Amino acid sequence: MTTIDLQAMGKAAKAASYRLAALSSQEKTAALLAVAAQVEAGAEAVLAANAQDVADGRARGLSEALLDRLLLTPQRIDKLAAAVRHVAALPDPVGMEIEGRVLPNGLRLSRRRVPLGVLGVIYEARPNVTVDIAALALKTGNAVILRGGSETLRSNRALVHLIHRALEEVGLPSAAVQLIDSPDRALVRQLLRLDTYVDMIIPRGGAKLQRLCQEESTIPVILGGIGINHIYVETSADLEGALRVIENAKVQRPSVCNAVDTVLVESAVAKTFLPQLVARLRPLGVEFRADAEAMAILAGEAGVLPAEAGDFDREWLSLVLGLKVVSGLDEAIAHIRAHGTGHSEAILTNDLAHATRFVDEVDAAAVFVNASTRFNDGGQFGLGAEVAISTQKLHARGPMGPEALTTYKWIVQGKMHVRV
Repeated sequence: MTTIDLQAMGKAAKAASYRLAALSSQEKTAALLAVAAQVEAGAEAVLAANAQDVADGRARGLSEALLDRLLLTPQRIDKLAAAVRHVAALPDPVGMEIEGRVLPNGLRLSRRRVPLGVLGVIYEARPNVTVDIAALALKTGNAVILRGGSETLRSNRALVHLIHRALEEVGLPSAAVQLIDSPDRALVRQLLRLDTYVDMIIPRGGAKLQRLCQEESTIPVILGGIGINHIYVETSADLEGALRVIENAKVQRPSVCNAVDTVLVESAVAKTFLPQLVARLRPLGVEFRADAEAMAILAGEAGVLPAEAGDFDREWLSLVLGLKVVSGLDEAIAHIRAHGTGHSEAILTNDLAHATRFVDEVDAAAVFVNASTRFNDGGQFGLGAEVAISTQKLHARGPMGPEALTTYKWIVQGKMHVRV
């Protein structure tokens, strides 16, 4: 078994970050287009590696939700390459002047965007993240050390091999994108303490991973990706439209963090709407966990079970949907404050005053009015691929596109000024 020397990886990443920070936009675009081309050209090898990962995952008893996250298909490979090209076409934030002014003493003061340096990204079960993160890191002049889950190790190896081929093709160091090529969990803790070289840790995974990084990292951590998300159906809502939105938010891809977990229905429309919702979603494989009032309305409906303690604090990541009847906007907001994770929250309404209150009073990275929570995504927001969806408030919030992977430096220009 190959020994992983994280100190050497960190040192190489830091050296690569200096090279990347000095690249022109044109050079970074060339690198990204080379990555996209290599991903397409190497699709057969990646799919073969992924098929082994999926087979092993199924044999290990991984849930269907995790298997869906793990799976690559020719269509998903095509989307990966397209996402890299989209990132290449985005404006380059590095070097952008955020503000500038001349002080009374004649000094010109400005703030300019610069790369963060070296990113450490830890994620689970999603090999597409390998390419997304590499693309965003290259776009913003950052080096990155990746640590994917053990269940996707072969897929990640194949993808990083292609990325290295692309980097070599354009004359850039392969250390710009490195993979911790081992399932040894001790290496995660070592990465979290590699503060000499790594400037930011970004975990993409469940609560256990987030907590580990928060508690043990000596490097700043951006938390996110855990979404206990709600859709509140208000009395004035277009109920037929509400059915379409909730179906999309739950069924389109239930295993992702922006899928809806709980639907809150105002009591005035609950008797009409809840049976319609169950009739719409049950044939699509959705099961329901209902509070007492919703259970009373849905008594005898197949696939509807009473919610147990803790069910409204669960990110289902599967075709399970919580149902709760609320008296109105105040109770809906109170429930979201008690059980939400600050990820994606939505209201379906035709009442402008209620929509305004919901937007103002719900604390989340993204708040939606008459739209699916599935739109909380870097690509959907026009940011290109995302490195994560941050649910904290510093240094980034929501889908983290290129600007979120930069910081800034102050530039002071004078004419031989001295301070008096």
